[in-house]
Amino acid sequence: MNAIDVHGLVKRFGDKTVVNDVSMTVKTGEIVGFLGPNGSGKTTTIRIMCGLLTPDEGSGTVLGLDLRTEALMIKREVGYMTQRFSFYEDLTIAENLAFVARLYKLKPVGEHVDRTLADLGLSSRRNQLAGTLSGGWKQRLALAACIMHKPKLLLLDEPTAGVDPKARRDFWDEIHLLAADGLTVLVSTHYMDEAERCHRISYISYGTMLASGTVDEVVRDAGLFTYLVDGPRLERLASELRRRPGIEQVAPFGSSLHVVGSDDAALKAALADLEQRQDITVRRGETSLEDVFIQFMANATDNMQ
Repeated sequence: MNAIDVHGLVKRFGDKTVVNDVSMTVKTGEIVGFLGPNGSGKTTTIRIMCGLLTPDEGSGTVLGLDLRTEALMIKREVGYMTQRFSFYEDLTIAENLAFVARLYKLKPVGEHVDRTLADLGLSSRRNQLAGTLSGGWKQRLALAACIMHKPKLLLLDEPTAGVDPKARRDFWDEIHLLAADGLTVLVSTHYMDEAERCHRISYISYGTMLASGTVDEVVRDAGLFTYLVDGPRLERLASELRRRPGIEQVAPFGSSLHVVGSDDAALKAALADLEQRQDITVRRGETSLEDVFIQFMANATDNMQ
């Protein structure tokens, strides 16, 4: 069964089309990464799926409920974590959770708060003011509030922006535990390592869905070829290579250059003379998800222009 099954979604604000003919399916218990540049329509699409916005065109179901006619019921079954921390900073963790519990009419409130605090390791901080929490603990509070009513679908909008690597890893460990219990997760992210922890990914660029599948499938279908150029002091060479036909991306990584193109023969020809240069070697590399991400961005047109 699909937790999300939407087709041809369109959303306009004035004369700007923010979401343009977007279709997506997410299976129950699946973690799907939602990728795309800033302003690409990710947040608007997520808000449509959780019943906060009505699409101008298109149709579909979320948790078997109709997007257009059963939006209120969708809201009750979904946990939505926004980009910004949206809780009362002058209330304690426990007081914020009690407020959320009352919104969802969870009774008894105290039991629900205590259980949620324990599940996410927040019990020792229950009386700490939310405004004094670090980014990682604010993130954990936000997640706690999203799941305390036992939603069937979790929609996360760039949930780990601004938190340290340890907090990000802990967060993702928690997400995988929740998915193992049957929770479905759609998460937007800019971090490639997070995308690679998803079961599947979907890439949207300026309102249009460009790719969907496992990470391996998306990388394979992008049709890119990658070579690594190794040697000392390659900064000037990077500028030179960017001007050569057949080369579409050049990115420095330590003492190597990551050189990418969509025509393997043209790419080889562009790099052929480097073998004759002292201290420089050229070897085949693996195309990364980041390479694909950058390529999609380079080929897309900003729909706000």
